[in-house]
Amino acid sequence: MLNLSRDYIARDPRTGLPINVGNKKKRKTKAVTKSETGPWQGLRKQDIIPLAKGEIESAKSVWTEGDYQLTQVDGVRALQRLKGFASKEAHKVLISSLQSENPAIRIAALQALPEVAIQKSDEMFDWLSVLLDDEDESVSEAASKALAISAPVFPSAVETILVNELRSSVEFRQDNAWKALNGLSETWPEVVCRHIDSLMLETEVKYRIKAAKLLRKVLRKGGSTAWDLVSWALNDESDEVRRIAAKTLPTLANREPRVATLFAERAIVDVDPVVRISAIKAIQNIDKDNGRAQDIVLSGTRSKDLQVRKACINLLPRLLSEDVLRVTAEELLRSETDSQLIKSLKEMVFDMELEGTEAQKNRFLAASLPVPQLDREIAESQGKQIGLAPLASDKKPTSEDISEKPDHLLTDTERVQKMVQMNEQIKKKEAERKNAYRAYSQDEIYGYDDDIAPDFDSEDDSDF
Repeated sequence: MLNLSRDYIARDPRTGLPINVGNKKKRKTKAVTKSETGPWQGLRKQDIIPLAKGEIESAKSVWTEGDYQLTQVDGVRALQRLKGFASKEAHKVLISSLQSENPAIRIAALQALPEVAIQKSDEMFDWLSVLLDDEDESVSEAASKALAISAPVFPSAVETILVNELRSSVEFRQDNAWKALNGLSETWPEVVCRHIDSLMLETEVKYRIKAAKLLRKVLRKGGSTAWDLVSWALNDESDEVRRIAAKTLPTLANREPRVATLFAERAIVDVDPVVRISAIKAIQNIDKDNGRAQDIVLSGTRSKDLQVRKACINLLPRLLSEDVLRVTAEELLRSETDSQLIKSLKEMVFDMELEGTEAQKNRFLAASLPVPQLDREIAESQGKQIGLAPLASDKKPTSEDISEKPDHLLTDTERVQKMVQMNEQIKKKEAERKNAYRAYSQDEIYGYDDDIAPDFDSEDDSDF
């Protein structure tokens, strides 16, 4: 498939006039059409018009390294290649080809129509509407495909055609029409909203289901009109329609929380459980400070549906403060019968700070600030205890403390203890001395006796 883009002036689907934006410049959108490739792309431009008119039977085409001899059908397909001044002549030839008696030429003209219409669209969609009912089924199918391609680019031109084709009894025509509406939701959601509005009034539920599936797309740019469509779909008698509409609520909650809250309040009491769960998901996306959302959750905690109660009870810790949560959980415990929810509610009621174990309570205690050393010394000098450590005066002095303490600071008891310590030290040293090894002198070794040694102090020594 080949994507071709051209500029297209956007027009109001109701009036057909160009739409202006703020600075009064024409609002333009890129028109994207899809066209199949083929040998017709290799035709020389000067051969396209004569070949499409049938003035020449064939023309040579060089495409993908091959030579082809092409006929009138290929010439009609190649009309979409002509732009600028040549597009006027291409438009005339295409209108003529749409009226051809040859089905193959009509099909080729329909295949070229989306791209040629970007250059000049006069009368083309009138003929497209006619050929949708062509006797030849192949022509009708080609017209249906051309509608699907053209719809996002020409919303005003195909609006009336889509009304009929969306409800067609022919399957391929209906499928292509819904494909066209789906593509239109990307470029012109307000036009799609009008189609959905009418489709939601259909008695056949299949149309309402298909229309509800488009709500998610138009919700982004459809504005208040899209909100009304969601509201109507939530009131539909079909469970499937309400389910599809409810699935858009979480997305709407992110964009328009107030509107989503109103819709969720209605959906949470729906008879269908899938709708109720979607409403809960929407509330989860809403700001927890939203008072109306809190009221919806609190009422949902007493719902008869177990899934709704479970979802709402699980939301309570997010919405309520700790004190309010415990009070609310105590009230719900009186009526709750489900074992799992009872367990969850008891956990909400339990206050670890007050009812927990000693270790659990200690988790909530903040560490005290350290006391400066100067303040600690002043307090201890006044006999005040700091922390759990005992005062220095309460400690029993050790022997080392007494020995190092000056004598004038000793108490009587400490002085006696110090004297006892000194005596013990003296005795210990004497015992060590007695046990020490005694060395003998030289006189003792050689047998000299001190008694026979001359006495230099006697009177006989006076002569000396």
